[in-house]
Amino acid sequence: MCRHLAHVGPRPVTLASRVTEPPHSLLVQAYAPADMRGGGTVNADGFGVGWYAADGSPHSYRAPVPMWTDASFLDLATTVQSAAFVAAVRSATVGMPVSVGACAPFRDRDRVFSHNGVVRGWPGSLADLAGELDTETLMTLEAPTDSAVLWALVRRHLDAGKDPVDAVLDVVTRALAAAPGSRLNLLLLTADAAGEPTLVATAVDHALSYRSGPDGTTIASEPLDADPDWTAVPDLSAVVVRGVTATPEVLPLT
Repeated sequence: MCRHLAHVGPRPVTLASRVTEPPHSLLVQAYAPADMRGGGTVNADGFGVGWYAADGSPHSYRAPVPMWTDASFLDLATTVQSAAFVAAVRSATVGMPVSVGACAPFRDRDRVFSHNGVVRGWPGSLADLAGELDTETLMTLEAPTDSAVLWALVRRHLDAGKDPVDAVLDVVTRALAAAPGSRLNLLLLTADAAGEPTLVATAVDHALSYRSGPDGTTIASEPLDADPDWTAVPDLSAVVVRGVTATPEVLPLT
């Protein structure tokens, strides 16, 4: 079912400080996840990171291999610093491709997106929602996956000027109505014209926790360590962080 995390803070930190170095980092969760909830045993079908550099420019690194096999990324993560980033490891749903285009996080300009879960009844269950997308968007999806369609639906709202929180919550609630029982943990990182980030994360039938402190807020599928400050996000809720020093806000989806 994949694992993912996001971090926003007042000052840059290395990608490794969240992705590879903690005792239960995303790297560890790739091969020894603690709470997959019946959705697989390892996350070895690819990984990726999307981040903002010091000048605000967006970047990404994705590969369709297990994170622990990519020595170049493990080295890169110790040197790349960012105050806002999203990372994910993938466990492909049966029948969906293992390719770089299917690996989260997806990025469009300065928008970074990840989906941890599965849409039940795919692809038929999302047919009506996907019908709202124009033909060119459907023909240029990075991969024929449920995650790519969810991303296209979120992106459509953002392109229309919708607030990032409203965009994510609309897609989650409508997808859940169309495909009951789906696991819809979505992560969206965006930046406004001044470079201030907004982070939106949903918890729908899958694990999610967050920790907030002087160094910012980290949201992760599973706590990265034994720190008691990690807070579990209730099911059918969203966590919203607007700005690098903001206190996370937990919202019900309904």
